[in-house]
Amino acid sequence: MAETGTVFLDIPQEQHLLQGEHFFVIKDSFPVSPGHCLIVSRDPKADYFDLKKIERHELTELIHQVRACIEQEHSPDGYNIGMNCGRIAGQTVMHFHCHVIPKYEGDMENPAGGVRHCVVGKGQYNPEGSV
Repeated sequence: MAETGTVFLDIPQEQHLLQGEHFFVIKDSFPVSPGHCLIVSRDPKADYFDLKKIERHELTELIHQVRACIEQEHSPDGYNIGMNCGRIAGQTVMHFHCHVIPKYEGDMENPAGGVRHCVVGKGQYNPEGSV
């Protein structure tokens, strides 16, 4: 069952790692890897498509800041940056949040395909000749 966004707005400011005009950053409560963070909108927004242009610009800047913050404590080999938009896409908290997930060598047997793994069987494919 999907949760409303109030769960994020109830997080005390002492737990915010970074703050922007439209967003704040927290550690994910259920991290998939060490350093996994969330960028959360201050105002209730359902998902990425509800963000205004100025918010999308700030989000991009914060992604870079979150990466720098993660790299102060961890040494990831890559990143997944993800936003689930809607229940069918896997969104469980109906309040905009962007995952910044550090990836480490060996944390998946075969990471090829990256976010394509969100649909069973679509992660592994032959990219030869495709764009």
